[in-house]
Amino acid sequence: MTAPSRPIILTAAPVAFAADGSVDLAASRRILEFIAASGTDGAFVLGTTGEFPSLTEQERHDLARLSLEVLRGKRVVVHVGAPSAFQVRALIADARELGATSVAVLTPYYLPAGDEAIVEFFRSATAEADGLDVYAYLFTDRTGNAVGPELLGRIAALPSVVGAKISGESLDAVAAYRDAVPAGFRIFTGGDRDIAQVTARGLDGVVSGVASVLPKPFVAAADAVAAGDAAAVSRAQDGVDAAVDAVRGDPERMKVGLALQGVEAGTSRMALDPVDAAGRAELERAVAAHG
Repeated sequence: MTAPSRPIILTAAPVAFAADGSVDLAASRRILEFIAASGTDGAFVLGTTGEFPSLTEQERHDLARLSLEVLRGKRVVVHVGAPSAFQVRALIADARELGATSVAVLTPYYLPAGDEAIVEFFRSATAEADGLDVYAYLFTDRTGNAVGPELLGRIAALPSVVGAKISGESLDAVAAYRDAVPAGFRIFTGGDRDIAQVTARGLDGVVSGVASVLPKPFVAAADAVAAGDAAAVSRAQDGVDAAVDAVRGDPERMKVGLALQGVEAGTSRMALDPVDAAGRAELERAVAAHG
């Protein structure tokens, strides 16, 4: 199956935390409401941008429920990644009970895993996923465990696995997976800048944290690609590049960028550098131009 002519934009949603580190559900709702009204196609929730390693199982439950409520009618992929298939199965069961239809499973992480262990991990994890769409989430820089095209082809043959999100790789590297997976298998890149090029390379779209803060240039780029308007694509790409340069995929910068647009988005729980005066000025310029 050929990828759609208009790239799909899934925002990688941040989670808001209060100053004491507790989850701020009210501020998280404000972020999700901003995403819902942004013109993007939906969200990838509780992933890297959502600081998932810092969340308890109960917090993941509460935030998944909130996301599915606020983003009703949008595409929502609930990330259920965890170090063990035992944990993943419990998170999948919870996501199903909450009404999720799509989940993403990160490769095992922290301890090294070979190809056979990775396939068995996905086989065991997805045994719980009957009736759900499962996306494999590949992010070698974060997990330490690489999944190449041939191995993804084996994972793609498992029941319920319908697609993949591939982060930290060049567009050429992500596109190389296409020939290893079945027709109709959906592939998303985590490369925000690549929004205007993905469908030409046989990919389905992007999962973008930057688009959760500055969605307009991403939506403009997707619309321009669908219209076949090269000049509009070029203009939109300039905006995408400026947004990516300002936000840098950093959850702290995302929250400052949202606050600059009147969306009080709390702070982060994980160890992230605060946004300094120069960074704030950069975000102010980006918001003025593209917010």
